[in-house]
Amino acid sequence: MTTAGRSQRHRRRNHIPRLAAALLAAATGLAVLTACGSGSDSGTGTAAKSSPGGGSSAATPTRDVVSGVRADPALRAELPAAVRDSGTLSLGTVQAVGTSGLPHAGQAPDGSTVGLDVDLRDAVAKVLGVSWKVDYGTFPTIIPGVQNGRFDVGQANFGVTAAREKVVDFATYLDDGQAFLGGRDTTIPSVGKLTDLCGLTVATSPGSTFQQILTSGATKCAAVGRKPYRVRYFTDTAPIFLGLANGTVDVYFGPTLGLKYDAAHIASTKFLGQISTTPVGFVTRKGSPLGKALSDAVNKLIADGTYKQIFAKWGVPGTGIPTSRLNPPATF
Repeated sequence: MTTAGRSQRHRRRNHIPRLAAALLAAATGLAVLTACGSGSDSGTGTAAKSSPGGGSSAATPTRDVVSGVRADPALRAELPAAVRDSGTLSLGTVQAVGTSGLPHAGQAPDGSTVGLDVDLRDAVAKVLGVSWKVDYGTFPTIIPGVQNGRFDVGQANFGVTAAREKVVDFATYLDDGQAFLGGRDTTIPSVGKLTDLCGLTVATSPGSTFQQILTSGATKCAAVGRKPYRVRYFTDTAPIFLGLANGTVDVYFGPTLGLKYDAAHIASTKFLGQISTTPVGFVTRKGSPLGKALSDAVNKLIADGTYKQIFAKWGVPGTGIPTSRLNPPATF
């Protein structure tokens, strides 16, 4: 997550058991998820766990929780005059492909972009009485794009870090974190600290907070007289799920919201716990009045219940924040 955005899915060898194949298909969006009756988003088409070896039908949550949001004139007045006149804000983000980036962002069967982050930003725009002009970049180019004025706002699951707060402002809209997912054969019931991983093979993404945490904690197992954990790095996450299915990976270390969503939708996976959290927010130019306007808009959505509805729709209730803040203290 947060420093690296959404982690992605990686490649493996020729022999693929049926379960591994099903997990790979589910994780990459090659197999479509079935509708569920979990009750968290009743009647909306929320996806359930894909079953090994079986085909499935439709899909992603479809309930409209945004169109009823009304503009708030007082919050619109916080925007710079040029933005009020144009009625648009340019947004730099990462283009969603398939369903592997859900719940943050993914593609619906019709090709449209959907997700928790999409609903949140669209609701924020409605509160402010503007529309987004969406432009795509890569994760490493979006913050520089905000700094140099290419984008008014950046959104790509950016976690608040001390280094980033030196160059941009954050208007928070959720807490994500660093968490663990196990497969069918994972031998531990939960992970509450790094020493719970001793002797196991852990998969994660390079250049991320996850790598930072695992590297800084590499001596902890030896300190308690246990074998070290082994870390494998992948820039794409699909074969991580393959590894969880065939036993070559014991634990996946990744972003909390994504792993909770995966555990609910991909068969034979289980959420093992979270060890830290990181505020995530919209990114704006340092000192820009947009930051406060965006934060106030999120707080308006929290107060009127729209925010809670969005999180319930995407099957991750209880993972939101009580209050949006501008430039909160960094955890990294």
